[in-house]
Amino acid sequence: MNRRENVQRLLSPKSIAFIGGRDMAQAIRNCEALGYEGEIRVVHPKYDELAGYPCYSSVADLPEAPDAAFVGVRRELAVEIVSELAARGAGGCVCYAAGFAELGEEGRAWQQELVAAAGEMALVGPNCYGLLNYLNGVALWPDVHGGGRIERGVALVSQSGNVSLNLTMTQRSLPLSHVISIGNQAVLGLGDYVDALVEDPRVAAIGMYIEGIGDVAGFGHAAVRALEKGVPLVALKAGTSELGTRITLSHTSSISEPDDLYSALFERLGIVRAGSLTAFAETLKLLSVPEPPESGRLAVLASSGGDSALFADLACSTELEIPGFEEAQSTALREQLGSFASVSNPLDYNTAVWGDREELRRCFTTVMEGNFDVAVLTLDYPRPGCGECDPWDAAADALVASSKSAGMPAVVASTIPELLPEDVREKLLAGGVVPLQGLPEAVAALAGAAWYGERCREILADEPERLVPTSPGVATETVRSLDEPESKRRLAAFGLRIPEGKISTAADAPRVAASIGFPVVVKLVDHEIAHKSEAGAVALGLDSVEAVRRAVEKIGANGEGQFLVESMVTGTVAELIVGVKRDERFGLALVIGSGGTLVELVGESTTLLLPTSRREVERELDSLKTSHLLAGFRVGPEGDREATVDAIMAVVAFARKHHDRIEELEVNPLLILPRGKGAVAADALIRMQPE
Repeated sequence: MNRRENVQRLLSPKSIAFIGGRDMAQAIRNCEALGYEGEIRVVHPKYDELAGYPCYSSVADLPEAPDAAFVGVRRELAVEIVSELAARGAGGCVCYAAGFAELGEEGRAWQQELVAAAGEMALVGPNCYGLLNYLNGVALWPDVHGGGRIERGVALVSQSGNVSLNLTMTQRSLPLSHVISIGNQAVLGLGDYVDALVEDPRVAAIGMYIEGIGDVAGFGHAAVRALEKGVPLVALKAGTSELGTRITLSHTSSISEPDDLYSALFERLGIVRAGSLTAFAETLKLLSVPEPPESGRLAVLASSGGDSALFADLACSTELEIPGFEEAQSTALREQLGSFASVSNPLDYNTAVWGDREELRRCFTTVMEGNFDVAVLTLDYPRPGCGECDPWDAAADALVASSKSAGMPAVVASTIPELLPEDVREKLLAGGVVPLQGLPEAVAALAGAAWYGERCREILADEPERLVPTSPGVATETVRSLDEPESKRRLAAFGLRIPEGKISTAADAPRVAASIGFPVVVKLVDHEIAHKSEAGAVALGLDSVEAVRRAVEKIGANGEGQFLVESMVTGTVAELIVGVKRDERFGLALVIGSGGTLVELVGESTTLLLPTSRREVERELDSLKTSHLLAGFRVGPEGDREATVDAIMAVVAFARKHHDRIEELEVNPLLILPRGKGAVAADALIRMQPE
């Protein structure tokens, strides 16, 4: 069988072999506790039995090739056993041993041997806990865990063993279908696990704890398949990881951090990014239900003005909407809640109906008759021992009933995580209502689900496979910097507008300036100077022959060298930086940000992976604060937005044409003129391999 088929054998095995010493007893007991119904066999050359199972002396003595194996032996022996399993035709194994690539050069050599030994066999790890399949009762896991059998849930794929273990222990009613600690990813990468898990209709969503992605293209293809199958992906990215040497010649690399590439990848592929471990868990919980909310128009119900205000404040920092009620709803709610009630969304339904199941159901149903996508009830239970909880149960029951009758998704959100007891959570889930714990986490989950729904529709309406980034690899030739005139000339050939200008000697610069027309800009031509302002190699706004002569003498060290004399562009509305940088894993990335001298002071930028589309560029441009200037900030003129996008797409076209040779490109500043006047590249830098 090929590796893809072997991954499926490993995840849902009909037979398991445990290979190792007494430590294997816990893993075997885990399988038994989960009710695993397949064959369990144990291999040890010296023991007669382990955990009640007779031991085979070697892999060769097993009666048949196992679908899955847990290899819990030291590094040197692990390579040998993996080779024997592969020779027998085993589906896959968990390699528990450490001491491989995580330890440096010697470990990397051992890991290469391990990969060669595995061949087409699927291998999890090394240096990992293993995997749990709570759907089938499989536990290739040598430690305690907190999960149990389930019929449907969310899968967790984690590059941290401890994070994966802890998530099985949460008191959050997170329904886990699989937990896979992937370790060093010697054989199987993150994309391989996603690719396999989306084939199981019982997997509602997949959560990924990521420290780094090796095969970005492979992961991209798997993410597209998940989109097409309607399986949401949620990522918790830790750290920023070094993705290559920072290039200091341009501003582009200094304003775009390595983590921006991951954000761009997740945005591109419709992957929800969680900001914390608790938000990660709550988002997965919300996406685990059969019909999670796909848009962000919320009806918010609260029995407290404080809860209402806190929720509204948090929601306002996201793309969620809390629209008002229709007039008929407002009238009905005033009648139900009394004249002293303030009827608005969020709705403080107050003590008028508190504890009254029928009146609560009537109120909640009235609210759900509006044009909303999901109803949210904030609810905090008292701690155990503080009295009867019937009034709180009444609100929860009313929400379940109203959600069913209105056909609207609903969630309960506690303001404090621990104030939603387990029995209440389970009752809500059984009624089709998702219990979310903690207001920040609840808002993050709702925003993530709504974003996924909108983004998924956008992607599937396009060509999803186009979104998979392609890597140009590592530069094989010496990279050289083009000077400004050559950089501009090459970009102009792709449609980028540049100022009128000529290259001149020092002596001829005043005459050239007069022929162009004042005011002019004079710059020293030198491919080694990237930042001319800092180097004193540029003079702006020169309005006479004498001014040009003085500038040339000051810039050119006794008037030597060549100079670029250009028409001075005036009347700008805004300035942008448009750059392209190259990463050996992610390929080419387009960076758009605030330009000119403010580029590093303001540091506002957005990153897109290439190839990209005009629509994606427009969306990212609109995400910048600079876009307010293009729209005519306060009394200022509108900028030429169409020409701005044209200019950015010209840079994109150049980068795509030279994708195998370009190292870095920067246009800074791109001067945006009033609407109808265009956009002009005032300066440009290209670094690329020679023809």
